[in-house]
Amino acid sequence: METTSSITAGHTVLETVIGFMGIAWNETGLIRLCLPERSREAVERRLLRHPGVVTSNAPPPPWVVKLISSIKAYAAGEDVDFSDVPVDLSGVDDFRLDIYDQARRLAYGETTTYGELAKRAGHAGLARETGAALGANPVPLVIPCHRILAAGGKIGGFSAPGGSVTKEKMLAMEGVRVGPPPPAQVSFGF
Repeated sequence: METTSSITAGHTVLETVIGFMGIAWNETGLIRLCLPERSREAVERRLLRHPGVVTSNAPPPPWVVKLISSIKAYAAGEDVDFSDVPVDLSGVDDFRLDIYDQARRLAYGETTTYGELAKRAGHAGLARETGAALGANPVPLVIPCHRILAAGGKIGGFSAPGGSVTKEKMLAMEGVRVGPPPPAQVSFGF
């Protein structure tokens, strides 16, 4: 029988400057990440809907402690690289694994389109399917689906609380402006 001290799975809700966020992990890696909501309870409910999420009083492993610190730093506007975070994507089909792998290669402030990401992942022509795969992303931010835009640089959809407004805010935090360019000044008036 496993003792409490040997449990390597758990979840936590953390308060950041942009709201409450949540993570859940198991012995293999991160299994869930919930983007900001206004209440701790809302995040807790979202986390507990996932069948692999467990409650534990055991202290989180060192990589989770580091991840919590990194998430708080990101929320405060710092350039954070999440590429070394272990992720458990058990049960995810090969297409989604390909898409997620390519999305993880996007650096802070770097964007691409659904079509281009599909092409990079070896699935040219499957932009809509790529969007659907990203909509099912269990660990947004670590797999930075907010960095993938619709054709023509449009914001596109986002399945997190707040939808595309949240996506746009996250991109703005990374210095990315989405949408049409500001109008050129017509005259100086002199």
